[in-house]
Amino acid sequence: MRSLLELLVIAIFAVTFVLQPTRIPSRSMQPTLRVGDFVLGDKQSFASEGPWRWLLPSTTVQRGDLAIFRFPRNPHVDLVKRIIGVPGDRIRLHNGQVLVNGSPLTEPYAFYEPSRFDAFRDDFPTLRQLDPNVAPAWWQQMRANLRDNEITVPPQSYFVLGDNRNESEDSRYWGFVPRENLVARPILVYLSTPTSPGTSFVQRVRGLRHGFHRIR
Repeated sequence: MRSLLELLVIAIFAVTFVLQPTRIPSRSMQPTLRVGDFVLGDKQSFASEGPWRWLLPSTTVQRGDLAIFRFPRNPHVDLVKRIIGVPGDRIRLHNGQVLVNGSPLTEPYAFYEPSRFDAFRDDFPTLRQLDPNVAPAWWQQMRANLRDNEITVPPQSYFVLGDNRNESEDSRYWGFVPRENLVARPILVYLSTPTSPGTSFVQRVRGLRHGFHRIR
């Protein structure tokens, strides 16, 4: 009984102060993270303050980091994307290629196929036409801050993209992520249960009971 209680205390401590469990619901981070992946994030990586800083120091947020964060348009939703721009960076995309401060960014993790019909997605930022998926407030912010076809990341903010550039709604469509919205840095996939978007709860339970071969 004592051992069980100790394990429970440790688990509560870990979830409260150290670890952030998150499930990947979409294909926006493929091939790095797949639909159905269960990810553990390290909260202390992005913690600015707290009682455990002496034991679990935070690290500098860097370009290329994966991040779990509260969606700026709905703080009750957690998203996972990759940090592409840090404060002061000048960002643009040309034919799907990310340029940071005028230089192409090497991205072995990214998946991209060109499209003749989505200039906004592939040549961000562009103001030639309003994409229906773009948040109106972000459209206005882009119009006010666009310089030489680039957007500059403001202080205490980050520009994020999904690794699957074809199917990710990210900073291109709704804007920057404030520093205070960063929750954790993903550190491992502890379980993966591939499911289709329309899979019901009962089907998922049956899949777990009868289809463990599908767990990677």
